[in-house]
This record gives sequence, structure tokens and C-alpha cells, in this order.
Amino acid sequence: MAALDSLSLFTGLGLSEQKARETLKNTVLSAQLREAATQAQQTLGSSIDKATGTLLYGLASRLRDPRRLSFLVSYITSRKIHTETQLSAALEYVRSHPLDPINTEDFEQECGVGVVVTPEQIEEAVEAAINRHRAKLLVERYHFSMGLLMGEARAALKWADGKMIKHEVDMQVLHLLGPKTETDLEKKPKVAKARPEETDQRTAKDVVENGEAVVQTLSLMEQLRGEALKFHKPGENYKTPGYVTTPHTMDLLKQHLDITGGQVRTRFPPEPNGILHIGHAKAINFNFGYAKANNGICFLRFDDTNPEKEEAKFFTAIYDMVAWLGYTPYKVTYASDYFDQLYAWAVELIRRDQAYVCHQRGEELKGHNPLPSPWRDRPIEESLLLFEAMRKGKFAEGEATLRMKLVMEDGKMDPVAYRVKYTPHHRTGDTWCIYPTYDYTHCLCDSIEHITHSLCTKEFQARRSSYFWLCNALDVYCPVQWEYGRLNLHYAVVSKRKILQLVAAGAVRDWDDPRLFTLTALRRRGFPPEAINNFCARVGVTVAQTTMEPHLLEACVRDVLNDTAPRAMAVLEPLQVVITNFPATKALDIQVPNFPADETKGFHQVPFGSTVFIERMDFKEEPEPGYKRLAWGQPVGLRHTGYVIELQHVVKEPSGCVESLKVTCRRADAGEKPKAFIHWVSQPLTCEIRLYERLFQHKNPEDPAEVPGGFLSDLNPASLQVVEAALVDCSVALAKPFDKFQFERLGYFSVDPDSNQGQLVFNRTVTLKEDPGKV
Repeated sequence: MAALDSLSLFTGLGLSEQKARETLKNTVLSAQLREAATQAQQTLGSSIDKATGTLLYGLASRLRDPRRLSFLVSYITSRKIHTETQLSAALEYVRSHPLDPINTEDFEQECGVGVVVTPEQIEEAVEAAINRHRAKLLVERYHFSMGLLMGEARAALKWADGKMIKHEVDMQVLHLLGPKTETDLEKKPKVAKARPEETDQRTAKDVVENGEAVVQTLSLMEQLRGEALKFHKPGENYKTPGYVTTPHTMDLLKQHLDITGGQVRTRFPPEPNGILHIGHAKAINFNFGYAKANNGICFLRFDDTNPEKEEAKFFTAIYDMVAWLGYTPYKVTYASDYFDQLYAWAVELIRRDQAYVCHQRGEELKGHNPLPSPWRDRPIEESLLLFEAMRKGKFAEGEATLRMKLVMEDGKMDPVAYRVKYTPHHRTGDTWCIYPTYDYTHCLCDSIEHITHSLCTKEFQARRSSYFWLCNALDVYCPVQWEYGRLNLHYAVVSKRKILQLVAAGAVRDWDDPRLFTLTALRRRGFPPEAINNFCARVGVTVAQTTMEPHLLEACVRDVLNDTAPRAMAVLEPLQVVITNFPATKALDIQVPNFPADETKGFHQVPFGSTVFIERMDFKEEPEPGYKRLAWGQPVGLRHTGYVIELQHVVKEPSGCVESLKVTCRRADAGEKPKAFIHWVSQPLTCEIRLYERLFQHKNPEDPAEVPGGFLSDLNPASLQVVEAALVDCSVALAKPFDKFQFERLGYFSVDPDSNQGQLVFNRTVTLKEDPGKV
């Protein structure tokens, strides 16, 4: 009955029933939200509007000091705090002012209480932002980044309602530009793309919108410059909201600046237990890009603290993918480089009575509300002896852990710092039988390397308090953790565990199967690194989690390959065509432009003989209305030859299937222009071509509501089609793995590493935007 009452109470705040049920699973959060809602009802009655309910939920989920609950609820119910910005400021204030009493005058000033932002002020701020960018806005129109206008208006009016600012931007832009025209929606001309090493020189045209190239105001490097992101300057960590200071903070920051010289320092810290995927591409671009955009350095640090799951191949693959995307680490480091220092700090933490050895089993620590450890208050000397015994191998795995004395944002108490593992480490061998956890290692490695900006995805926000707490508990330099939204794709699975299930089930070959969205798979499929980087720029540096459609990534791929993949001709379903009046006794050499739109990029030569092969779909004995290719009484041109062929005779097998065609030819300029020109090959090479489609049938294969049978039940049976005897022109004979081509009228293709001498294998990277039936 109590659960039902709470469920009703929470849904009355505006939570969906699913969200309310999830909240009830978290005992700490639900108790705090129940108390907040009950207090609010005493003031407002049983009817609480959704905006107030949202603020109360935000308060209950983020407040770490329950003593301040009543105080903050009173400000919400009295409407003195009525925006998310104000609530964030209030939570930050009570976190940084733990002592009683609270100075209400100072609190209200810091939280914008009583500050009234009028519609006129919002109008003026938006107008000022538009005027600063008017020239570019008039040129780029609706392709201009409206987020820039909203950001500048928000910076001028800290306490303004974000929705009101967006509405005002929309209204003023509409008034200035008028409704969207066809020109605003049409495809923009292609532009040359920079190589990966020239990332910081990329222009706004390296991105796409709704599958079309568009002008975007900010390049990735521009998005990542310090002024654009409003990140703190090196050494000014204490100015960051949520940063916890101690009496030692300023001295530690001064020492930090003496060491770094004020240089921006970031790091990309993957676990070497799997292959990087498309989401990691955003992290790589963000970490390396932010450092590069601000003249800083970025470390590649392997978080190798779990020897059971780490393999040498993953270290190599991760480094290769970082380099493939165009980035060079300042230094490659390993968490294991610092094992001695990390152990010494763990001992110091025990001495300061901030950590203890615990014997609760792993299953006892699971769930939202595990029982407090009965060993939390054991004597310091006892924990020191036991921790030393852990190091000397006197405990079995799971019998003892070292836990830190703190409560995290998600309500979990005393996270584990060290655990016993008797697995040899790939670098340290059997030196250690205890290994530090992520919660313990991450911030301290950042501190050792004097990282200025610790950039993490949003799921690590729940660990921010432990990040600051641990550095401050040991009186070491404390970097700033900034969170950003993950990048996900529809129709994809990227979890290591689930990819292994796909491999085990035979659904894919390995981590680099071109139907996956791991970076090795995308490279094998033929995606250029520039396209992936451009896609990350298009997505932008967002705080909210982003789930994109794969076709937007594919549009970035086409944009790059259109300018970089030379043309060739291939036939997937060959139909032999014999030209009975061929104008020469031997094959003619035809010069074909590598890039028809820019013949300055050179030509390649292909033979044109009396026997050619065309696509079977380019001929029909009984064509439907509108069919423009080869048919009785309907000649077609052969691309690049200057010749037109006309059907004379159809040769059929006994079964009635068309075996070959006999045609005559004439010069294209010797008669009426044909309705269509088709591709062809003559004296071709035989090759294998692999045609890929989406691996899954539904957008969210991991969502039980969408796919009740689980992701393995959602496999697309047509995700791979192998054409074993396709024909390709001989210009590609010397192609090497990962070389890329556009096969005219078919799509973009990349040479697969399975190729060997005399037998090329091509992967279709993406189709052309046009229907292959068009000419």
C-alpha cells in the first residue's frame, strides 16, 4: 500500500509511471522525493504543477545534504526558485556552504532570487545577438547555427528562461528571414575536404543536415575553443560550479600552473578490453580536439586495472584507431604506470581514516540500498594490517576490499577502491594481486598527469563527488570533471558483451564485421576517418545524450568519398552483349575520367571490345512505361565510349532465360541522342562484392518494448548479400586493401583485407544517393 501511495505521489509530480517505478527502486532517492513532495503539498495542496514537480525531482535526486531539503523546498514552493538554472545554483551553494546558518541574503543573490527577466530584456538580448551575426545570418539563412544566438542571449541573461529565449530567437529570425524557401532546403554544392591532420582548418561545410551538405557556422575546432565551451581556464578550477575547495586548493593550483605553464591538458582513457565504437569517436574528437583547439596536449591513457578482461590486441587496435582518426597522443600512458603511487595513497587514505578494509561480499553490495558495512568503523591500524595482508595474497578473491568513506551522487555508499584479483597483469605480471577500481584510479591518474579538463560522458556525473572528494582527501591537485552527452546510433548495438554474443551466434564474423559500428568495422567497410570526424562535428559538443540516424553518418561518408574515391565500372549481375558491327578489329582504349566533375584529377584507361557486359537490370524485353534503358526499339549509350547500341537479337537458354544479346553500334553524334547511358565492362576482372544492409530491423534493438525477444531476435536476414562472380573493369587490378572507388551508378566500394592476388573482394561502403535505376 505504501508503494502504491508513493507511486501516486510521484506521478502527481509529473513523472511517468515508468519513471516513478524506477525511482521507487532507489530507496534513498524515493525517501527524499517523498519528503520533498509531502512538504510541497503542505504549502501548495495536493495539486502540484509539472514544472514544480520537475524541480522537486531534480532537488531530491541531486541534493547530498538532507538537512537542506526543507530550506530548498520552501524556495521552490514560494516560486523564488522557479528555473533549472536557479536550482543548480542553489544546490551548488548549499554544497559549498555546509556550515550553519545559511546566509540567506548571500544565497538569494547567488541563486538569482528576485531577479526578474522581462520579455523586453530577452527581446533586446536576442536582438543584440542577431545584430552581431546579421551579415552571416543573411547569407547562410536557416543553415546558420541558431544555438549560437541562444547561447549569447543566455550568457547576457543568466537567469532567463531558456524556452523563452528559444521562442524569441525563432520569432526574430523568422521576422528577419521570412519563412524557409526551397533554397533553404535544397542540396548545397560539394566542397573540398581537409585531410585529418588539417582538422583545425576544416570549414563549416564539412557537415551534413538531414542527409544533405549544409553550411554550419562552427567547425569542430571552433566549437572546441575555450571561449565557445565556457570551460574554465587552466588554474581557475575553483571558478567551476560544483568544484570543492579546501584550505590547500590555491597552493595546489599554483604548483599545478608552475608545472604546466597554464597549458590545456586532456586525456582519452579507454579500457583495453574491447574495440572502440562510433561513440568513442566523439570522445576522441572531443578530448584530442579540445586540446588541439586550445594549443594543449592530450594523453592516451589505458585504464588497465582489470587484468581479467584485457588483451594485447585491444591496446594495439585502440592506438591504431586514434591514429586513423588523425590524432597523435602527446604521450601513451597506463594506469599501471602509477600502481606504486596509487597503493601509497591508499595507505595514506586509511591513515586519515577515510578508507577501511571490508569483508562484505560482492552480492551484498549490489542494489540501490545495500546494508552499511559492519567494518566501517574498524580501527585504523587494523585496516592498515589487513590492507597489507591483501597485498601479500592472504585473502581469496572477494574476501576483502578496501572501501572509501563517502556517499556518491546516486546514493551508493563507500565505493570500493581496491579488490583482490589473482590474474597476472599484462605489464606488471604477478607483482600485484590487488588492483584499484575506476572510482579510485581515474581522478588520481588525472591528478598525476596534471589534467586540466577531465572530459567524461554523462554516466560519470554520478562519480563527480567521489572524484573531487578523493583528490581533496589526499590533498593532491584536483582537476575539473566536465560531462558531455554520449553519441549513439539507431539500428546499432555497441556493448562489448553484446557484440561477443553476436559473434558467438554467428551473426557477425568478428569485431570488424562491416555491419557493426565499431571503428575497425567502419574502417573495413570503407568509411573515411574524415567523414567520421565531420559527423562528430555535425553532432556537436552536446550535454544531452544524442541518438542519431545512420543515414546522417552515411551522408558524411558520401560527401567525402564523392571528392576522394575515383570512378570505376562494375557489373553485379552480368549480361553478355555482343556488338556485331564493332568498328575495330581489336579492343579500343577508352580514357575514363577519375572524377567526371573535375577532369584535372586525371584519367584511367579501360578496354572497349566487341563483347561487353552490362547489368541484367539494364535490359528488358517488355519494359514498363517510363523505362529508359535498353529494350526493343530503344537504344542506350555506353558511358564514356561515345557509342550507342541498339538491340538486334536476344539469345535465350532452353529455360527461356536470357543468355546474351546481339546489338549494333553507332557513334552517339550520328543520330538521335538516347534516353539513357549505362555502365559496362569489357575484358573485366572477376571479383567478389559484399553488399551490406542494416544488421537490425528495428531502430532500438535493445529496447524490450520494441523488440520483446531481445536484440538477437531482431537480426536482419538480408544484412549481407555476397555476389561471388561480379565483374569490374581492369583499372582496379592493382588496388590494395582499404582503397576506395565509386562504381558508377552502384555506390561507393572499398577493397576488403580478404582480397588476395588475382581475387579482389569489395565491400559496399554506402549506396549512391540516386536510385541505381536512374541515369
